[in-house]
Amino acid sequence: MNSVTPAQQLFRLRRNAIYGGEGHVSHDVLTWRYLRRPSIFSRKYLLRINFKRGDIPQIFVDDPDLKLLADGRTLPHVYNQRPLELCLYLPGTGEWTPKSFIDETIMPWADLWLYYYEEWLFSDDWKGGGMHADPNAPASRRERRWAARGSGRRPMDWRSNIDIR
Repeated sequence: MNSVTPAQQLFRLRRNAIYGGEGHVSHDVLTWRYLRRPSIFSRKYLLRINFKRGDIPQIFVDDPDLKLLADGRTLPHVYNQRPLELCLYLPGTGEWTPKSFIDETIMPWADLWLYYYEEWLFSDDWKGGGMHADPNAPASRRERRWAARGSGRRPMDWRSNIDIR
């Protein structure tokens, strides 16, 4: 199977009963918006996913403002603070590939990220684990490509240290 197109991702998202929402494909870029509540005690979040074929999905929380809720603290495990783009996995590890479906990977990972975010708001201790790239290590090809695009994103994986016993 070749890489999944934005149109194929949209088709799957529209058929997914768990992650209902709405979206469209324009100029070969998928945009999907949906509401999530990571637990029954959580607030609702409006999330947005942007995906272009051959690239990695980007996920943002459009509402509420996570920085405002954090009361000025720097948020953990995000690619950027503004715009606030969630970091859900470590690129290059095979967790996400061009053959992956967003509703099977990115969306459940976002739920888990929001769960740990809410716990972090209370405790000021990120319990989601994670791995940060060594800033002194040579940049990977993907990191060089991101830098060339001016995104400033650095790979981080907050799920790698989760103890699921």
